[in-house]
Amino acid sequence: MPISDCEVKDPRIRRTRHLLQGALLQLMQTKSFDEVSVQDITDAATVNRATFYDHYTDKFALLDAMVGGGFHKLLHEREVRFDGSCPSAAGAVILAACDYLTQMDKGEGTCQRQSAFQPLVDAAIVRAIGRVLAEGVPGEAAGGVPSAIVVATASWAIYGAVKEWFNTPGRVPAEEMVGTVLEMVVPILQPHGIAAAAH
Repeated sequence: MPISDCEVKDPRIRRTRHLLQGALLQLMQTKSFDEVSVQDITDAATVNRATFYDHYTDKFALLDAMVGGGFHKLLHEREVRFDGSCPSAAGAVILAACDYLTQMDKGEGTCQRQSAFQPLVDAAIVRAIGRVLAEGVPGEAAGGVPSAIVVATASWAIYGAVKEWFNTPGRVPAEEMVGTVLEMVVPILQPHGIAAAAH
């Protein structure tokens, strides 16, 4: 399995992945995601198909990397990390998700005119949030709940709330919404939040 774009250190690998992601983004300005083939992507990126498959299993994995990479770039620029020592640090992740969704809608991220692939984008952002949260969630939380379940629950809760906020006409500023979402998510992320909720 190819390593995550977030973990790539080799500049040649980063360059190739950047070319492939840029090619997909460019193609999606004129074609729907369904119409774009791996051959289209490799032609636009000027790489061969074998190179594509060295980096991604298919165009869905490429889309996931493109969306997730954009979100992680935003987090990196803001120096956002979640180490688990302060669950309220998730507030910065929530705010970044709000801003990323807003950027994408303005065309600063991936093309949003293609509603057919919106579930793929949603899932990619949830996975990106999960990768950030996983850094601060221990292998097993209170009550023997695996960290993967804690991370998935918190990631979907954050993104679900952010998406609802984003789709609300006349929505409040993102900064005002963060506190409300934190109140719901912090108990999930706290070491004893799960055990306390079960009793």
